[in-house]
Amino acid sequence: MEELFSKGLQVNVRCRDCEERKANIRVTIELQLTNSPVHKRDLLVRLTDDTDPYFLFNLSISEEDFQSLKVQQGLLIDFASFPQKFIDLLNLCYSEQESDNPRFLLHLSSQSPVLEGPANFSVVETNAFKHLNHLSLRLFHGSDKEIKDYLAVCLSSLKAEKQALEMKLQKTDEDLSRQLSYAQQTLSEKTKELDKLRSECTSQTSSLSSRHCKELQSEREKALELQSRLQQQTELLRQELENSHKKSSQQLHSRLTELEASCRELTERKYKNESVNRDLKIKLVGVEEECQRSKQQILALRRENSSLDTELHDKERLGSQLQTRVAILEQEIKDKDQLMRRSKEVLEATQQQKESMEENAESKELQITKLEATVKSLSEELIKANGIIKKLQGEVRGLVGKIKVKNTVTVSQEKLLQDTSGKLENVEKDLQSTQQHLVTRDEQVSKLKEQLETTVQKLNESREVLKTNENVINWLNKQLNEKQLSSKSQSAEPLDRPSLLSTATGLKTGKSASSPVDQPSVQQTIRHTGDSAGLDSKYFERRDDGTPVYGLSSNVFHKEFSRQTKPSVASAYFSA
Repeated sequence: MEELFSKGLQVNVRCRDCEERKANIRVTIELQLTNSPVHKRDLLVRLTDDTDPYFLFNLSISEEDFQSLKVQQGLLIDFASFPQKFIDLLNLCYSEQESDNPRFLLHLSSQSPVLEGPANFSVVETNAFKHLNHLSLRLFHGSDKEIKDYLAVCLSSLKAEKQALEMKLQKTDEDLSRQLSYAQQTLSEKTKELDKLRSECTSQTSSLSSRHCKELQSEREKALELQSRLQQQTELLRQELENSHKKSSQQLHSRLTELEASCRELTERKYKNESVNRDLKIKLVGVEEECQRSKQQILALRRENSSLDTELHDKERLGSQLQTRVAILEQEIKDKDQLMRRSKEVLEATQQQKESMEENAESKELQITKLEATVKSLSEELIKANGIIKKLQGEVRGLVGKIKVKNTVTVSQEKLLQDTSGKLENVEKDLQSTQQHLVTRDEQVSKLKEQLETTVQKLNESREVLKTNENVINWLNKQLNEKQLSSKSQSAEPLDRPSLLSTATGLKTGKSASSPVDQPSVQQTIRHTGDSAGLDSKYFERRDDGTPVYGLSSNVFHKEFSRQTKPSVASAYFSA
């Protein structure tokens, strides 16, 4: 018996003296092999209703019956291709039964007022012109025996499905309980490890805080020394300026005496020099205006310096926060394996870059203080120049003979103004350079953040590697304990239990201290024990570079199987 088709289809049911109704009927097509020599195969067509177990219509079509059916309905196919074509028509009806105007319909009509006795099952194609009847089969209502057989088959299939579902449910229940117990065990182990790591982190943070306090005290002392040194330098400069001012005042007094002697000679040139005096007054007004402009520029530069100081303080605060994060990551990396050491080197490099950036910031601050000192000295010189100009104006009004001295003084003032303008240009250049340095510092801070993100990713990967290594370590310790208990040759000279620290160091370094002759033998014994205990062979494979998978070195296995006894050392993560 071979089932070819079984689907629930929407069928239009017609009975005598009854309205047409739609019902969901399951159509089943089966191919049955017979023992008769005339025809070897029969096609069985069965109509059933899932809601009504007593609804059953059957039809058995042999090759002889098909020939008569072919002649009656004008079919163009043979018996071999008839089942597939019939199934294609049923699939077309199934695909269009949800549409509002289906093209293909199924009809079940009976001459009796109730669906009993023979009934016609037909496939009809509808169009605007007419209804085309593609196939019409005469089905017979099932007898009591056939209905009972059909119900017995349905009951047996349901029982088989029930048993399969019960077995599947039992297996899933056992798998889930096993997984739950394993998850609870791993959770307890991981909570213990988390408590240990937290205690270690607290101790490390306390040590780091004490070390940073000491470094801050040393930096403050250095800053105080620099401040005292700068104060001494400013006092020396002030004394030198006072001495030079005294010498210049003495020279001016000597010149005044000379000018008083020559004043008598210059009375004749009084009227000629009045016009020259007016021109000089106009020039003095222009010089005073330039001095005021220079003062305004100095005030603007001071404001820019203050804004730059605030920006530098913000950048230093961000740098200190990043430095604390980097220090925490360094303390975590020390307790990891060889892959974590590489990330530690990257963090140390970032810390060095931070320190260099802080030194650059300190040097820029010193340069800014120097620039402020130069600006102050320039302002004092301008004030002195204004006083000298006022004195010279009074002398010109009182004495006409002092015009020559006035000319010389104005020439010297013009030189001083040129010097001040050159110094101001240098100050502007220095400010632009400091701004460029700040921009480069911001770029370096962004790069450091990216490096921190990469180190965090590497930390997560290394934690996963550590988990696999810990599983392998536990399994190896279990196997070694069983071997020590079963061995009889160790009664005279007992071996100490292998330390977990040696296996952990083997996982971190990955270096092998055993000879090339001993390594294959050790690996063969480990593979033999691993196969017997059911451990996966991927934990004992070797890489191309000679390092075992998951960081296990052959030195660990050589120490475990050697006869030499060594004292065990307490591990930071496992109890001895």
